[in-house]
Amino acid sequence: MSKLVTIFGGSGFVGRYIARRMARDGWRVRVATREPDECLFVRTYGEVGQVEPVPCNIRHEASVKAALHTADAVINCVGVLAESGKNTFDAIQLEGAERIARLAKAEGVERMVHISAIGASSDSDSDYARTKAGGEAAVLRHMPEAVILRPSVIFGPEDEFFNRFAAMSRLTPVLSIVGADTKFQPVYVDDVAKAAVLGATGAAEPGIYELGGPDVDTFRELMQTMLKVIRRRRLIFNMPFGQAKLMARAFGLAEKVSFGLIEAPLTVDQVTNLARNNVVSDGAKGFADLGITPMSMEAVLPEYLWRFRAGGQYAGLAESARNLKV
Repeated sequence: MSKLVTIFGGSGFVGRYIARRMARDGWRVRVATREPDECLFVRTYGEVGQVEPVPCNIRHEASVKAALHTADAVINCVGVLAESGKNTFDAIQLEGAERIARLAKAEGVERMVHISAIGASSDSDSDYARTKAGGEAAVLRHMPEAVILRPSVIFGPEDEFFNRFAAMSRLTPVLSIVGADTKFQPVYVDDVAKAAVLGATGAAEPGIYELGGPDVDTFRELMQTMLKVIRRRRLIFNMPFGQAKLMARAFGLAEKVSFGLIEAPLTVDQVTNLARNNVVSDGAKGFADLGITPMSMEAVLPEYLWRFRAGGQYAGLAESARNLKV
């Protein structure tokens, strides 16, 4: 019988790419998600019955244990960029990761892959980075042979980075960002999936891998690249960190008094993270150690950002028509 992998968050941005690759390699895939009825699309990643979504909340012991039953490998893709209700950084990225690793050990799961993030540090003044580090430590405590992946900002068709700012550029002549000089090393989502599959199948050595693409750019340069792809001219305004924190606190208060009806577009913790470079550390293991050549932004961004151009998919035709000589 084919081996079984349980992917927590397997219907999310990164998880769906991993699920597709694991199914392609012949594995049975169990996608553990809070809303299985809304994730039926994952079934199309394999043959009939090969990929199945199952109900699970990583805050609940029994549901995690059930999702891990008889699994040969487990991949944890669950994380949050901002806290919401009971889904706090501690509950999801620390306690949730610990719960998955502990129960995986108890269930006899052979291999574990944990998706973390560049910048994870127990000494950080960012709750996001601190709990990411705590989650890593908890995983290694129970599954010392685990593979931990720390990607930089991840891009791809469903990303919440380039898509978000490209959408904003359609509404305003000024694109406001925080941390314009902060450096990032964007990584293509399917390259992260390749790395996760290597870890789950035992083709990668245990340890921590920092994953960054071939391009290292400042936040401002990333926005300039995005604007070039979507063929729009916008003024990029760098908001000072002090001003950004004040604005983030105001957004947080509005979200609190509205009981979540108003969602904060920026949090104080995110501002804190934006003050630090998000690139692969010197000497860290990475794609080269996994035998993966990462894709560049130039090769991927035009494939999904074209919809933000003034003419959409026909922008190129319109430009060609204007260049025709009568």
